[in-house]
Amino acid sequence: MKTHLQALVTQALQHLLGEGLLSGAVPTDVPMERARDRNHGDFASAIALMLAKAAGRKPRELAERIVAALPGSDHVAKVEIAGPGFINFFLAPTAYRAVVEQILDRGNAFGRGELGAGRRVQVEFVSANPTGPLHVGHGRGAAFGATVANLLDAVGYQVHREYYVNDAGRQMNILAVSIWLRYLEHCGERLQFPSNGYRGDYVRAIAARIYAEHGGAYVMPAARVFKNLPQDDIQDEAGNLVTVGDKEAHIDALVERAKTLLGNHRYRFIFDLGLNTILDDIRDDLREFGVVYEKWYSERTLEASGAVEKAIDRLRDAGYVYEQDGASWFRSSAFGDEKDRVVRRENGQTTYFASDIAYHLEKFERGFDLVIDVWGADHHGYIPRVKAALQAMGENPDRLAVLLVQFAILYRGGERAQMSTRSGEFVTLRELRREVGNDAARFFYVMRKSEQHLDFDLDLAKSQSKDNPVYYVQYAHARVCSVLRQLREKELSRDEARGRAHLALLTEPHEELLLVALSRYPEVVEAAALNHEPHQLAHYLRELANAFHAYYNEHRVLVSDDALRDARLNLSLATRQVIKNGLALLGVSAPEVM
Repeated sequence: MKTHLQALVTQALQHLLGEGLLSGAVPTDVPMERARDRNHGDFASAIALMLAKAAGRKPRELAERIVAALPGSDHVAKVEIAGPGFINFFLAPTAYRAVVEQILDRGNAFGRGELGAGRRVQVEFVSANPTGPLHVGHGRGAAFGATVANLLDAVGYQVHREYYVNDAGRQMNILAVSIWLRYLEHCGERLQFPSNGYRGDYVRAIAARIYAEHGGAYVMPAARVFKNLPQDDIQDEAGNLVTVGDKEAHIDALVERAKTLLGNHRYRFIFDLGLNTILDDIRDDLREFGVVYEKWYSERTLEASGAVEKAIDRLRDAGYVYEQDGASWFRSSAFGDEKDRVVRRENGQTTYFASDIAYHLEKFERGFDLVIDVWGADHHGYIPRVKAALQAMGENPDRLAVLLVQFAILYRGGERAQMSTRSGEFVTLRELRREVGNDAARFFYVMRKSEQHLDFDLDLAKSQSKDNPVYYVQYAHARVCSVLRQLREKELSRDEARGRAHLALLTEPHEELLLVALSRYPEVVEAAALNHEPHQLAHYLRELANAFHAYYNEHRVLVSDDALRDARLNLSLATRQVIKNGLALLGVSAPEVM
C-alpha cells in the first residue's frame, strides 16, 4: 500500500511539473510513513516540506497543490493536510482487504521487492578463528549475519555470503603446538602445559587421533621441548600453579621449538590436521544451523597471492607507510585513528592488520557495491583503522559497513555459563542447538538489536507458552493448519474465489487489526533490510501472531455461512503465508503441527 500511495504522489508531482508549478526532477523516492496515530490517517508524507524551497512556495500551499493533483484511487478514502504541510492519507477498507488477495497471489514471493536493483553486496560474518568449536557467542553472529543477508536478498540485492578463514598466523601456531603437547602427554611424556595454550577436549581428541594413526612418530622428549624456554606456569612447594616470566614469550618460543624439532613437513602435518578438523566441524555446525556461504576465503591465499605485499606497497606509494624501530608503520593517525599501526614487525612478518587491509582491498576489487562485515563488539576500535587504510589507498570507505554484535550471555537454571576457548570451559553452539533446537536459537539470537547485550534464557526458549516468542509465532502458523484439517474433517467446502469476492464481510475489529498488520509486512522487510536490523522482523512476527491469536480466540473461522467462512479462511491463509515468509527470512521453520 505504501508503494501505491507513493505512485499516486509521483503522478501528482509529474502533473505539477508539466504545468510549470515545480522545477527540477520528480524525486525517485517519495517519503511515505505510516501514521503513528490512525486518527490522523494511515500514512503521511512530508513531500511538500521537502520540495517547498525549490518550488518557491510555502509547504502548506504546495501540499494543497499536490493533493488537488492526486489521481483518484479506490484505496484512498480521503486526504487531509496537517500542520505545516504534511499530507495524511486515510485508506478505504478495500485497501486492506486487497492485501489478502496480494498475499494469496504472490505466496512465498509476498514481501520481496526490487529495491536493491541487483546491486552486489558481500556479507562476511562469523569468521571465527578455527582454533576451537563455535560457542554460543559465535552463534549470535551467525544468526544475525545470515538474517541480514536473507533480508538484503529479499529486497533485491545480489548477496554474496563469505566466511574469512584465519588459517595463518600466531593463534593457529599456538593451536598446533597445543595439539602436539597433548600428543606428547598421550605418549607418556610429563610436562607443564602452558596456561595460554588451547586446553579444550577437542585438542586432546585431535592429539589422540594422531597417536592412533601414527603412534610415536612425533614424539620428542619433553626435556628437549622445554629446555631453556622463557618460564610460564610452574608449581610451588604446595603444588599450586604460579605464573612467572613472560607467558607470551614462552608460548611463542614453544612454537619455534616445535618447528625446529619436528621439521617443516611434520609440523605442517599437525598444523593442517588441527586446522582442517576444526574447520570441518565449524562448517558442519553452521550448515546444521541453516547458515551457508558462497565462499570460504582462506587468509593463506592472501599471502600466497602477494596480496598483503601489494596492499602495503600501495600504502607506501601513497606516502602513508614509514619505517621506525625496524618495523613498518601505517600512518593511520592521519585519518583520525588514535595512533599509527604496525603492518610489518621487526622480524619481517606482516601483522593481522596488514592481512585485513589486503582482504578488504581484495573485496573492493571484486566489484561489490557494498561490503558488510559482522564483527564482535570488542572490535569496535578496529573500524577506523580499516577504513583509514581503504581511504589511504584511494577507495571509498563508505562502501564498507561494519555491524557490531554483542556476545550472548547464556543462562541455565538461573546461572550464567562461562565461555573461554583457551580454557575449554565453554558452551558450544552445537550444545545449545541440541538443547533448545535450531528454531529457538535462530529466533532468540535476533530478538534484540545486535549491539545490545542478549541474555539467552534457556528455560524460556524451551517452554511451550505464549511467553516463548518463537513458539507463539509458530503456533499461529500451526493453528491455521489445524483449521484446514478441521475443514476436511467436517467435510465443509472451501472456495477461494468465493472468499475473495466476499472479503467485504471482514468487518470485525479483530479482523481489521489483522488486515492492517498483514499490510505492514513488506514495509517491515524493507526497513529491516536497509537498517540491517533483523529484530524489527522478529518483533513484527510476534505482533502479527498476537493479532491472529486474539482474532482466533474471539471468532470462529468455520462458521455455517459459506461466504463468511471462505473470507475468514482466506484471511487465515494470508496470515499463515506471511508468518511462513517471515520465519523463512529468520531461518526458522513453520511447523504445521505443534
